[in-house]
Amino acid sequence: MEKLDITPLKYENDKLMILDQTRLPGEEVYEEMSTAEDVWDAIYRLKVRGAPAIGDAAAYGLYISVRDYQGDMEGFRSLLKEKRDYLCSARPTAVNLEWALNRMCSKFESLFDDTCQNAETAVDEAKAVLIAEAEKIKEEDMEACLAMGEYGLELLKPGMGILTHCNAGTIATAKYGTCLAPIHLGQERGYGFKVFADETRPLLQGARLTAWELQKAGVDVTLICDNMASLVMRNGWIDAVVVGCDRMAANGDGANKIGTSGVAVLAKEYGIPFYMFVPTSTIDPDTPTGDQITIELRDGDEIWQMWYEKPMAPEGIKTYNPAFDVTPAEYITAVVTEKGIVYPPYNENLKKITEGNK
Repeated sequence: MEKLDITPLKYENDKLMILDQTRLPGEEVYEEMSTAEDVWDAIYRLKVRGAPAIGDAAAYGLYISVRDYQGDMEGFRSLLKEKRDYLCSARPTAVNLEWALNRMCSKFESLFDDTCQNAETAVDEAKAVLIAEAEKIKEEDMEACLAMGEYGLELLKPGMGILTHCNAGTIATAKYGTCLAPIHLGQERGYGFKVFADETRPLLQGARLTAWELQKAGVDVTLICDNMASLVMRNGWIDAVVVGCDRMAANGDGANKIGTSGVAVLAKEYGIPFYMFVPTSTIDPDTPTGDQITIELRDGDEIWQMWYEKPMAPEGIKTYNPAFDVTPAEYITAVVTEKGIVYPPYNENLKKITEGNK
């Protein structure tokens, strides 16, 4: 993975820099995030995307939001909560956004109670705690992705044809990726995978990001339109499907980029294993099933205008543009986490692994 020297965000010299993924593959541009508004906009506009990377960015963004505060601890606590709520509103589906922000606030609350609100050094100490926690979240993300890569390789064999949807790679995480981690590791070890990447309409993360990332790493990758997945499966070119996840319910239903559930249905029809790669931070035990997952609806311009020189539909056309869909647990062969591979029944085994009892 050393030759794939790219990351979706970096914090250096007290500056948060985010790779603007909306400019890929044409330009590799890092933008400085100076305010909470900058980070909110970057998350909403998909300059930074992918559940783990969104969580990483939000953690640093919360610190930036309070970094320049001057005042007492009571005001600091109030500002922290305000900015936490604001950043959390950027995108509703990816659980890592709320998870990372809550973890930052919980760390603060565990060390600074009301008794220290007038302490002269308490605010500076709180800032130091927050930036350290943000760094820890990013480091744990990287370690989790590497572990998922190793577990993923247990399910895959050299020379396999692999289909993937959207982008759950190194630019969707701190590094390595989730479902692309075993592909990157396999490339290092001479596995010779042959990857087919769905374009992933309407935002084309598969075409713009996955195809770019895998080609950059030297992987044998072929780009296909979303509606070609059935044909390549029928041709016998696909031995496994690997995808990421933005929120997994307690019963194993998994929300991922729109189009994922259709791929899962096809895979089951053709007898192809469908593996969903899910960091345990993305498993939401408080959401019983996928029916309770809020699906983000986005501007319809993304369907017919955003990526084209000329409009691809008549002006004023009605649109429906959900960013995600939910794959029912029955279509998921196994869930790959950083703690191990989870098989059905998911309502029992996901609980075991998130509690550390696998």
